[in-house]
Amino acid sequence: MKKYLLSLIMPLTFFVVSCNNAQNQSLQTKASNISKTTIKRYEVPSGMVTYNTVIKGKVMGSTIDGSGTQELYFKDWGNVELKKEDEKKVTHINIFGQKKTEVDETHTINKLDNGKSYSVDMKNKIIYVRDDPAMAMIKTFNDGDAVKTGEKMLESIGGKKIGKEKVLDYMCDVWQIPGGKQWIYKGVPLKLEMTMMGITTTQSATKAKFGINVPDKYFKLPDYPLQEIESFDIDDNNKQSKQNTAILKKMSFEDYKKLIKQKDPEAFKNMSKEELKMSYQLMQKMAQQMGQ
Repeated sequence: MKKYLLSLIMPLTFFVVSCNNAQNQSLQTKASNISKTTIKRYEVPSGMVTYNTVIKGKVMGSTIDGSGTQELYFKDWGNVELKKEDEKKVTHINIFGQKKTEVDETHTINKLDNGKSYSVDMKNKIIYVRDDPAMAMIKTFNDGDAVKTGEKMLESIGGKKIGKEKVLDYMCDVWQIPGGKQWIYKGVPLKLEMTMMGITTTQSATKAKFGINVPDKYFKLPDYPLQEIESFDIDDNNKQSKQNTAILKKMSFEDYKKLIKQKDPEAFKNMSKEELKMSYQLMQKMAQQMGQ
């Protein structure tokens, strides 16, 4: 699992919400009403965090072991952010006595810059650019309060704040979420424990500094050509929105995969089957919540 749960569900949530805003005024109107509001994705102005990831589990006779590291840099309250991740997963397969080992290595770089999302395709040396749907949602709901919006999304999928604990001496809110727990400090995830389809992923911050000057060099992307990709459409027609929500609630997993592949091919390429399955289940729960 390459991303924290909240990072995974925010774009999906925006897609579901945009399909069902019958009880809200138009997204464009609400966004214009708070156009002068300073968006704070986090409750700290800047930071640098390093994480370690451990992956272990057994699925259908296969044993999976993995490890990885992630670096997070942000400034301007998270409006400018860069994530770098390296992960290696080794799968030992034993089916009907036939044994083999598969090694999967991933290297990803993703950047957010004031509403624009940049995803680096290291293999093909291309940077995909799109309007970030999570930022659009933050501007639209809860008066631009990103932390409140994120908490509401966690609650919409059955998440519950169960207490407070320290991670690296930072006091975090602890959230019980489907399949695991998440520790969040002022909007910044510092720890995650998730079990999905027999695979347990633990991602923990090993170093963290906040409220510091983060040099521009940490936000530089490779010198690759840019390619624009289509963002999710926003539909303000109430009747159509209800129809879209009904479609999402009844959508099969196979149809969901086709939708993600069409709407966001880069994300689809970088998501494992387990991540796709989890995001599908979250989408279903959120569609049911929004459709009530």
